[in-house]
Amino acid sequence: MSPIDRRRWLYLTLLVASLAINLVDRQVLAVLAPVIREELGLSPVQYSYIVTAFLLGLALAQLPSGMFLDRVGVRWGLPVLIAWWSAANALHGLARNVWHLCGFRFLLGVGECGNYSAGVKVIAQWFPARERALAGGIFNSGTVLGSFLAPYFVVQVSHHYGWRLAFVLVSLLGVVWLAPWLLIYRERSAGEDPPPRIPLRPLLRRRQIWGAVLIRTLAGPVMHFYWYWLPEYLKRERGFTMDMIGLWAGVPFLFAGVGNVGGGWFAAVLMRQGWSADRTRKTIFLTCGALCLISSLVPFASQRMIALALICLATFAMGALTANNIGLLTDLFSPQVIARITGLTGMCEGFHTMLVTLATGAIVQRLGYWPVFLAMGLLPTLAVSALFLLVRRVERVE
Repeated sequence: MSPIDRRRWLYLTLLVASLAINLVDRQVLAVLAPVIREELGLSPVQYSYIVTAFLLGLALAQLPSGMFLDRVGVRWGLPVLIAWWSAANALHGLARNVWHLCGFRFLLGVGECGNYSAGVKVIAQWFPARERALAGGIFNSGTVLGSFLAPYFVVQVSHHYGWRLAFVLVSLLGVVWLAPWLLIYRERSAGEDPPPRIPLRPLLRRRQIWGAVLIRTLAGPVMHFYWYWLPEYLKRERGFTMDMIGLWAGVPFLFAGVGNVGGGWFAAVLMRQGWSADRTRKTIFLTCGALCLISSLVPFASQRMIALALICLATFAMGALTANNIGLLTDLFSPQVIARITGLTGMCEGFHTMLVTLATGAIVQRLGYWPVFLAMGLLPTLAVSALFLLVRRVERVE
């Protein structure tokens, strides 16, 4: 392995760690929601307000954080964002009511939104086209690693120290990450003349950008639903105890991680065999969209472990789709603009996920979970249609 290969895989390892920390911090509230709701007397609708406040921060800061990363670079930009969200997460331990949690959650969203854009930017800079879906899948597996570890880790910490201190202790992980990143990472263009800055406004006339926006906007709420509502569903509808949630709630995210890496690996295999990026992405998108329909069957499963297995299959498909969506972004857009465009897709995803989250709280309170699982099965299928209707051919947008 050449020195540049070793360097880029080391960078990717640190990015995976940053995304894992991101998801552990994000999941503390979801894992402890049954306990926090009981102590503070929160209804499902009030809980949806708290999640929506996070999503509002996530949506509003997506494009500004992408512009910030394109301007200052990932080496310094990402540590700023991680320090911000770590502090915001620790503040949750001071919350006394729904409005405190809404405020702290908003600040957390503002900080966390740039991690994904930073990772996509690094992959576009350091990895060749044939490896970007694999790199993207490995990077996105950080969300799975964090989501898988969070239930057990957070439940154990809360058992020993209480839910308030759990927020503070988990937030220290981000502080630990800062030192190796600042010591090791360097921008790819160091020592070279910077590339010309490309304005974003003319790019917005391209249908490929709006195709990319629509893909992420439609598919994005699915994993957010599982992140924020799965522990609640398992406890309220399937009779899981908190200890059982600690053991089992992370398993669907482990399957999503297998999908992340497996979907990226499969794309790399197809492209090495001579498949074009266009044919590869479309084939995998279609397959994953069909598998995601399994979500619709979850409420009708007769046993709780069958329901959990169906969720695992759906999250596996979402993981593979997400890895190839990262590859799709790097196929379409140059490194000079990709953080901003990724931020734009994230902003639109955030606003849509806010609406879906508010609707979820109201629907669960009145009708239960079956309409929500039906929607989670249909949304990825609609996202796949955007690839064919708007992006059309997968190739670099000049």
